[in-house]
Amino acid sequence: MKQTPTGSASGEDVYKQACNEVGVVPTSYFIRQMSQTRMNLKHHGLGPRGAHALAVALKTNTSIIHLNLEDNWIEAVGLIHLVQVLRENNKIQELDLTNNHLGVKGSDVLSRILMDNLSLSSLTLAHKTNFRVTKLDLSHNEFCEKGGEYLGQMLAANEGLQELNLSWNHIRMKGAIALSAGLRVNGMLKFLDLSYNGFGNEGALALGEALRMNSSLLHLNISCNRISDEGVRLICKGLESNDTMRVLKMSRNPITVEGAITLLSSITKRPENRIEELDISNVLVNEQFLYLLDSASTSRPALHVLFAGKKGFITKKRPSRPDPMRVIQDFLDERKLRLLDFFKNMDKDGSMRIPVSEFCRYMTAAGLPLDAAQMESLVQRLDKDQTGIIDYR
Repeated sequence: MKQTPTGSASGEDVYKQACNEVGVVPTSYFIRQMSQTRMNLKHHGLGPRGAHALAVALKTNTSIIHLNLEDNWIEAVGLIHLVQVLRENNKIQELDLTNNHLGVKGSDVLSRILMDNLSLSSLTLAHKTNFRVTKLDLSHNEFCEKGGEYLGQMLAANEGLQELNLSWNHIRMKGAIALSAGLRVNGMLKFLDLSYNGFGNEGALALGEALRMNSSLLHLNISCNRISDEGVRLICKGLESNDTMRVLKMSRNPITVEGAITLLSSITKRPENRIEELDISNVLVNEQFLYLLDSASTSRPALHVLFAGKKGFITKKRPSRPDPMRVIQDFLDERKLRLLDFFKNMDKDGSMRIPVSEFCRYMTAAGLPLDAAQMESLVQRLDKDQTGIIDYR
């Protein structure tokens, strides 16, 4: 075994020995880059055991400051090992754990650690020994309802977090309510992304209560959350008492022009309201909405509203795009492949269920000629219930 000048084993040897003990193949890229400040291990397929070996090596590493572990399927077991590293290694300032299938247990681990202000996921830490999380990206991690409850507790107790991305996590019902309760008493969070979670009107009610009390949030994204006109009305109750929010994104919710009018009226009737950007870009509006928006332009010149257009009137013909399923079929026909085999190639565990993030990444890597709008249309068709999972049975 190689020895350092002080007689201790080198970082490379420590890592290789750890890999041998847990039964995984060492990642050559990690070995080559151990002395660099930035380590990008995105999409390396580490798994829980690989994360364990990595954690052993990181305990004594004093070089790596930025660590990207996105999409490595480390699960809660791997997360636990990495969290132990953060207790001993205070050099790591940014850590990205996006899309690692952390599950409910993982959200419990995260919430407990964040309440102690230790480092986790795509974050920036203060340059002090008692560093705090300021930015956290936990999208695509399947936390579900129970995970939302744990994360709500974290939000209520954490005093350093400023940016949080919880999109695509199936947080609904009790989880949505608990998360909103945490937001209600949180006084630091400024940016929150809750898109593609299915909050529904029950979650909208809790969010409205949170917005009524919260005085720190500037940017809220609740796009694609099954919030109807009734949910809009509940959120507006909170906005009537809120004077800090700047950006509200609510696109791809089942909102009609009536809900849009309710929302715009709530925003414009109080001079104390500070919203500058409203995104309801899937809603077709009418003359009443446009009149209200025009009237508000004098007193609120900075207000920018995104909407789909006016009912019965199309200002510009949208460019026609071929049906994405037709594009896929033509692509496969040219290569003499079956659609079923195409899906099976994405299905790592044979469950016939593919995470949306995996699906989109595979489609891009395969070279299918689909633009962003076609991809989004395809996902909506294949995941009608917005679960974040495509079941191809």
